[in-house]
Amino acid sequence: MKDVSQKPDSLRIARATATLHAPAACIDLLRSGETEKGDPLKTARVAGILAAKRTDELIPLCHPLPIHRADVTYELAATSVRIVAEVQTIGPTGVEMEALTAASLAALTIYDMLKPYAEPDELHIQDCRLERKVGGKSHYRRALASPRTAAVVVLSDTVARGAKPDTAGVFVRDALIDAHFAPVAYTVIGDDATTLRDRVRALVDEGTSLVITVGGTGLGPRDITVDTIRPMLDVDIPGIMETARAFGQQRMPYAMLSRGVAGYIGDTLVLTFPGSRGGASESLAATLPGIVHLLETGRAGGKHPGGYGEAN
Repeated sequence: MKDVSQKPDSLRIARATATLHAPAACIDLLRSGETEKGDPLKTARVAGILAAKRTDELIPLCHPLPIHRADVTYELAATSVRIVAEVQTIGPTGVEMEALTAASLAALTIYDMLKPYAEPDELHIQDCRLERKVGGKSHYRRALASPRTAAVVVLSDTVARGAKPDTAGVFVRDALIDAHFAPVAYTVIGDDATTLRDRVRALVDEGTSLVITVGGTGLGPRDITVDTIRPMLDVDIPGIMETARAFGQQRMPYAMLSRGVAGYIGDTLVLTFPGSRGGASESLAATLPGIVHLLETGRAGGKHPGGYGEAN
């Protein structure tokens, strides 16, 4: 099964439809709600909602999701009924299958309750499809539309002197390349405030769009990144690292100890990530959609993002 643990939660809505064709007499029964098994539309609505909530039990590879809202409605025509199922969740993966399952089960329920009143060839279900999907990759992109420059600055005394390899910074660098940042500079320095300040200032002067430091956000005596970067920020954006910490806290109880900050120095967006491979990867997973949106619409992009802004 695909691992979705590194995908951030977002609002996701899906709408699916299915159409049941039936004789006009059967449509009249749907309008009246009078069949020997009860009201087909009301019964099918309940069946569809329950199906949405239990899709992971019905479809083997579906991830279980907390369904926050599910509903089934109908559009009646002379010889058909169109079933409309809409499902909403806040989660890391989509609700397309939940909506499709709800529409399908509702259509099958109506079919079952009408079959005593029609010949087998007079009832048929067709055109079960996903009509609308909101949220996830299609609305919150994780890659730039056109390349922008970036730099990754790794702070670690042990890595700088060759005592151990860097994995966190390399991961962030490669992930930024995958997100269409180019070129992506990569530097390893020791935990030294003056060296860090000079390196970041040089990157700002070069017009680098994004700078991510990796390491030095903890509470140790050599963790100097935050105390060095915070006074340099012209515009503080606390929500960026708040998001990273909240995302990490769901996966690792020590995420709350990261002191990372983020904001603009001039027109350069600067973020400070933890030095562990897990902390750096989780921070980027949580913040990348916002980074892409901000760089394309915010301070350096020529438009004010306007609060939450519009989804790209």
